[in-house]
Amino acid sequence: MLRYKLIPSLEKPFLDESLNDLAELKKISVLRNERLSLQLVVTDDGDPLRTSHRRFVGVKPEGVLAPYTVLRSLESVPSAMPAYPGRSDAGYLRTTPGLYPDLLSPLQMRGSVACVTGQVHSVWVEIDTHGEIPAGDYTFTLVINDGGSISRASLSVEIISAGLPEQELRVTQWFHCDCLATYYNVEIFSERHWEIIENFVRTAVKNGINMLLTPVFTPPLDTYIGGERPNVQLVGVTMTADGGWEFDFSLLDRWIDMCDRCGVRYFEISHLFTQWGAAHAPKIVAKTPDGVRRIFGWDTDATGSEYTGFIRAFLGEFLAHMRSRGDDRRCWFHISDEPNAAHLEQYLKAKETVGDLLEGYPVMDALSDYEFYKTGAVTMPIPASNHIEPFIEGGVTPLWTYYCCGQGVGVSNRFLAMPGARTRYIGVQFYKYNIFGFLQWGYNFYNNQGSYDPVNPYVDSTGNYFVPSGDAYSVYPASDGTALESMRLVQFREGIDDMRAMRLAESLVGRERVISAIEELTGEIVFSRCVCDSKKMLAIRERVNRLIADGIKAHG
Repeated sequence: MLRYKLIPSLEKPFLDESLNDLAELKKISVLRNERLSLQLVVTDDGDPLRTSHRRFVGVKPEGVLAPYTVLRSLESVPSAMPAYPGRSDAGYLRTTPGLYPDLLSPLQMRGSVACVTGQVHSVWVEIDTHGEIPAGDYTFTLVINDGGSISRASLSVEIISAGLPEQELRVTQWFHCDCLATYYNVEIFSERHWEIIENFVRTAVKNGINMLLTPVFTPPLDTYIGGERPNVQLVGVTMTADGGWEFDFSLLDRWIDMCDRCGVRYFEISHLFTQWGAAHAPKIVAKTPDGVRRIFGWDTDATGSEYTGFIRAFLGEFLAHMRSRGDDRRCWFHISDEPNAAHLEQYLKAKETVGDLLEGYPVMDALSDYEFYKTGAVTMPIPASNHIEPFIEGGVTPLWTYYCCGQGVGVSNRFLAMPGARTRYIGVQFYKYNIFGFLQWGYNFYNNQGSYDPVNPYVDSTGNYFVPSGDAYSVYPASDGTALESMRLVQFREGIDDMRAMRLAESLVGRERVISAIEELTGEIVFSRCVCDSKKMLAIRERVNRLIADGIKAHG
């Protein structure tokens, strides 16, 4: 017998789950310009009179909201390492290897979902009215065609007469152009590569990523010492006969124009020195009198006269070019990723070679050592979310944060094994602590550790046991060159939307009242503790929405 239920977007229905263990969604409220996601889960208890183990069930939206609805299939993917061994907590759904729900894929079989005896399958529902539907109460219905019978699953949707304010939070998930070229087997910066890049950027922007890692030179990130990643530098370099430098910004201009079409607001300029110590130069390729060749890399002293002369010449012309476009104030810079106390002297030496040229521009780096920060070496630190407390207590502003593979205990993250509520809850933390920006290292990192080899993200979600599943990427490469969202990416974006809603509520009823209303449900909001229950996470958002609705009434 067919059984079904509407559930929140935060639930992660495993194939072997019971429908009874999944929270039912009966009503929900949203703001006018907000995207709403939910799920229809189906299963078959089995019928001894049927010989087939599965059938396909048609699903279609019905009612006023139907034209604004897109249906997809939630697919499970392999996870060989859901968490680092011995480094998890009670806030994981599972930690055993297996199939984990994550991939949002187009429905197959003419808009049908597989209904398999003894398994739970999900239709992912996205409703985006683009603010075109008046405020009010609506019934959203999915018509379920089981071949011999028609059923309906419905919920109440309240659209509140206010819209989310513009996103102020800066968000970057590092964009890896080379991984796209490798996966699709296309020439770097060929027309097809540009098409694929733009497709992936559009999906990023749709989900709150408004800052894009911009590879003026091939980013010196996640590359084994002595190794090279494919050349994706946007700036052409020519070494002149007299030892000078000429720069071609035509590819960079194309990149910026593409970003403008997609809605990218900020450019995160790739790191000027190598990761974990700033000891060397990035891989840089140039036209020389002897032909095209790599001129800088692992064999280059970061603070030697040759690279110093080059990088200063580049920055001078780059900034002049960006000023001429009116885009220089959209640029954010890095010296070196994740320095620690052992790197302080070298980091300072590297920074000194370019510091005067970057005066007045934001320079930021991932840094979780507060004592390092106190030296003044990094003026805009990006601490990991499990090391952020000293930076909060020290009154650091503007304050960024990041998470990656090491943030698996206590804090929010996006691992496949974590509840969706845990991923989304970071929006509450962003709001309370006035977080200015968020960084994550993998929007589409399809390599193993050190980028020795590419991996197939549909088969290996750990990068050859490099990181817990879910850390390295938040989108999947579709066969047509578009990006398929993960449910984790959507859940993170829902957290950003929560933050925006809280900002709106604050403008109507005051910050203290907003925080108090949330903490009545959660206790004190801290980074080291998360809400992992979907019902509680939705209750938080419902309280915020009620503050907004009440505030609108009070203001007439």
